[in-house]
Formats: sequence, structure tokens, C-alpha cells
Amino acid sequence: MAEAQSMGYTGNLLRVDLSAGSFTTETISETVRRRYLGGAGFVAYYLLNEVPPDCDPLGPDNKLIFAAGPISGTTIPGSGRHCVGARSPLTQGVAKSEVGEYWAAALKKAGFDLLIVEGVSPKPVYLSIDAGKPELKDAGHLWGKETKETQEAIREEMGGGKVRVSMIGPGGESQVLYACIMCGLFDAAGRGGMGAVMGSKNLKAIALKGGSAPKVANPAGVKATAKWFVDNMNLMAGMADLGTAAAQVKFYEVGNVPIRNFRDAEFPNSYNLTALNIKHTIRQGMEGCWCCPVKCKKIVAADEPYPVIPEYGGPEYESLGALGSCCGVDDVVAVSYANQLCNAYSLDVISTGVCIAFAMECYENGLLTKQDTGGVDLRFGNIEAMLECIELIAHNRGFGAFLAQGTARMSAEIGQGSEAFAMNVKGLEFGMHEPRISKGFGMGCMVNPTGADHMSGMIDVLFSGLGGSGMTTLPDGQAIGVEPAPYDSAGPAKIRLAHTFMCKRALFDSLVICGFMPYSLQMAAQITRDVTGWNTTEAEQLRVAERVLTALRLYNIRCGKSEVDDRLPQRLYQAKQGGDPKEKLDPAQMEAARKYYYSIMGWDKQGVPTLERLDDLAIQ
Repeated sequence: MAEAQSMGYTGNLLRVDLSAGSFTTETISETVRRRYLGGAGFVAYYLLNEVPPDCDPLGPDNKLIFAAGPISGTTIPGSGRHCVGARSPLTQGVAKSEVGEYWAAALKKAGFDLLIVEGVSPKPVYLSIDAGKPELKDAGHLWGKETKETQEAIREEMGGGKVRVSMIGPGGESQVLYACIMCGLFDAAGRGGMGAVMGSKNLKAIALKGGSAPKVANPAGVKATAKWFVDNMNLMAGMADLGTAAAQVKFYEVGNVPIRNFRDAEFPNSYNLTALNIKHTIRQGMEGCWCCPVKCKKIVAADEPYPVIPEYGGPEYESLGALGSCCGVDDVVAVSYANQLCNAYSLDVISTGVCIAFAMECYENGLLTKQDTGGVDLRFGNIEAMLECIELIAHNRGFGAFLAQGTARMSAEIGQGSEAFAMNVKGLEFGMHEPRISKGFGMGCMVNPTGADHMSGMIDVLFSGLGGSGMTTLPDGQAIGVEPAPYDSAGPAKIRLAHTFMCKRALFDSLVICGFMPYSLQMAAQITRDVTGWNTTEAEQLRVAERVLTALRLYNIRCGKSEVDDRLPQRLYQAKQGGDPKEKLDPAQMEAARKYYYSIMGWDKQGVPTLERLDDLAIQ
């Protein structure tokens, strides 16, 4: 591939060696930029080329990668995101997580597309980058503090102004295996334990201030896209009004929201846990990310029965499900408070809720007792028990140390058939969508490099008129030759559709564009041309996506993962209690779907990328 100088990038990588307390700046080659774009692509490239697959994820040889993309920090709506990646302490394979707020734009303004943190600091520190100048500062006085206190203290130390802080709380410090990294107080790089990796390095925060954004190749084109978005805000009306839980009422009706650890079909007070109810009760307003007019993030407050403060935002779709219906809890203030605790402590709300729900089911089945739980009466719906568990998890203390391991390790320790309802793939807990009614999503969870991540695959009900007997389609699918498929199918046409959507997700995660934006593949290619100046096409961009997914697959294989790990929990092959007995996955059908996906990707029957495919994609 011929190299051509690109715009939109700074072209710079900042490498931070915490062990030595040193910094080096490197140039990201034009070839790497074009082949991997940024974000998730950069994470894939540097994991594969620099992070030993046998390293201890919580040891000095793991690397924590913060990657913006060419679109990050531009004036295009949805450009306020970046990707964080490392070898996961939770899954022992790939971890990557995209996050919004203003931090990605600040990283670009600081003069870097990419930040790689190596080694371990001998004492707690935070990284300050002020006007492009990096400095490690003592964080001993911040260690143990929650995220709100941490952000306030760092902003004061850096002289106020627009200081953007990415940080951990006690959950990351105590190395909970699913601790997250908080960007601000309500945006999380949530999945896979990136906060635990940050804590293992004695790195409390990364704070950014000052600088200017890189130039784009075609400012008029970028401006035109921003105008198109504003002119078509009706496409985002639900998100602007209600946030990520805009479809939640309908999701309960069609059975998409997990109830009591994915076990049950009925949840009588489901309306309590909807964005519509929040709007009319505890919502104070809405906030958004860098340069995005949608403002999809809820701000809530309540005085009782729990002290919910607006600084920590409010519960989104995933937290309403994981900390609510999945645990059998239907009190919206309690769920909002649980969400606040997770943000304060830097805990992934999804894994936190699913781990507690799994333990609740074990407790009700007699597989855990009060002696095991330290006296906690861990029944579904017990709000105080859930809140106590979050406190224990965050400090990795008592029964919380057991919960902090994740459901895969918990079920391995409990045994007695509990693995059948330990809701994870590759060790990563499921997002709050039902694979039983979205078979393309179920297949995607099987083969997704990071496991059961809801933001990496197609959720069929969203592309099928919210369920029913219609067709599943992608708005821009037919333009690239991908036809609609029956909603309830897991056949080749559906898997081809799911594959295309997974590639679109990987592309957006590499550019980096918010996954909720209504941009087509054709628009994404035009945006890339306008920002970088490359004469790229949809075909080239889909090829980048396949390269990224294949590189992540290869890294997992080097870490010891195989097709054995591409399995759904047995629960999903059984009907929900109180539900339609026919609403379950078929094992043979899902196995065939998985194998067909392998073939589309150019992998062999065991899911290993062939040498020819690696050569074709220029993956070394």
C-alpha cells in the first residue's frame, strides 16, 4: 500500500515507562495508520506486536493502551470517543473498551493519537500532560479516594480550567478483575478489567490540559457532515429524549431485558426501571460528549431512600438492567445509587450486576450459604444485600473478594453445575440483551474477541422493528450487497448480516465514532476522506475491520484461547421460567452459525486464521 501523508492525526505515540519514570515519543507510521486506523485497530496492532501473550495481566509486562482515532476530537458529532485496551485480567485474552466524554479530544489536543503505559510505578502516581508536556506526579494523597474527589483534587492541582481526567477509584486500586477506568464521573471504559490493570501499575489517573487539535484535510466536508447530522436529528430523537434506554419499555415487552440472571420471563414492576419513569421522577437534565448535540446521558438526583447526587450522572440502559432486573431489583432510586457507587469506585456496572445476580441464584439454590456470604441474605430483589456486595467488591474484602473474580472463576470454585448459569463468554459477563431472541447477537457473543460484549455485535431486535416475524436488515446493508434475513433465523443470510454489522462496529471503534451514530458505511468512508485526505472506500474500510478482528483473534489464540472458548452458557439453550417454551437457542443451529462465521472471516474450521488469510490482510 502506497503511503500518503494523512491529516486528522498528530502522528505521535507517547510511551510512558512507569518503572523508569521516563517518556519517549514515537511516530506512528503511515502504513500502520492506514491499515489499522486508530482506536481498536491500534489496540489490536500493539497488543499483537508488543504484549507477551503469556504475561501476567496484572504484572509489569502488560501494557495499557489509550488510543484515539482520526475522527476523535474533530467537530463531527460522535467523535468524542477513544479505545482502551490491554491483556485482560478477567478473561486472560483481549480486552478493549470504548468510552466517550471529552478525554479523546483532549488527548489529540495534547499532541498524541496514542498513549502506551508500561511497567509499574514504585509508588502511586498520576500522569499529567499540560500543553503537550508529560509529567508523573505523586498520587499518594489520592490513593483510596473515590473518582469525584480524585478529579476535583487533580483539577485544583493543575490550576483549574478544562482539565480532563481518566482515573480509577478503590475498585481499580484493589484490582477487582472487572474494575473499569472512568473518564470523568459517568463515562466508563467498562469491560475486561482495564481499571485493574491501571491499579496494578500504581497509576491513579491521566489528566490532560491545553493544546490544539490536528487539522483535517477537507474542513468544508467535515462541516457538511455536522450540518447533515443536525438536519437529521430526528434519527436520534429517542436517544436525545431518553438516552440509551429509549427502547426499554418495548424491550421488556419483547423479552430482551434479562431478568434474575437471565432465568425468568416475568418482571411485574418493569416500568419503574425505564428511562421514561426516570424522566418523570428523578431526572435533572441530560449531558453529552465532545461535540455531540444528542446529549444522551441522564443526570439524576434523589434524597431518599438513598443519597443520589447529580455529579455521577445516572443509570443508562446497561446499569438499569444489570443492577436492576438482572438482580430482581425494581427500585429506580436504589439502582441509581448502585450505579453511582460503581462510578465512584470504578467498577464495570455490567459485570458487577451479573456477578451479584449469579451469586443470588447460587444462594437461592443452596450452593452458597450465609456462612459463605458473611451473613449477607443474598436473595433476588434484596436491595441492601446488593448495595453491601458493591461495597465489598470495591474493596476486594470478605465475600466481595469472591465476587470480584467474575462469574467464570466463581462458578469454577462453586461447581455443582453452576457453570450452566454463569452468564459469560470467555469470562466476560453478558451485556443486557437476550440472545434467545437475537440469534445473530448470540453468535456474535460466541466469536467476539472480547467475549459477551453488547457493543461489538448485532442486536437483532433493534434491526427487525423490535422483534416480531419480520426481517432483520441493516439500513446500509443492501448498498454493499448484504441482503435482509428472517428475524428468527440463525442461517447463513443472518450470519452474513451479523458479520457485516460486527465489521461496521469494529470500523467505528477504530475511527473512533460512537456506535449509536446513524452514519452509514458510505458516510463513514466519506468522513474518513474528509478528515485524512485518503482516497478510501467502503471496501477498504471493511477490510480494515476484518484485519482488526482477525488480529485480535490471533492474539487470543496466542494467549491460549481456542474454539472451545466460543461457547454460550447452557442456560441460553433452555427456555426462560414462565416464558415461551419455544424461545430458546438450538445448539446445532448455533454451532453451524459459528462455523459459517469462521468461513466468512477466512479462518479454518477451528477458528484459526489461515496463513493465507494472514498474508492477505498483511498481519505479521
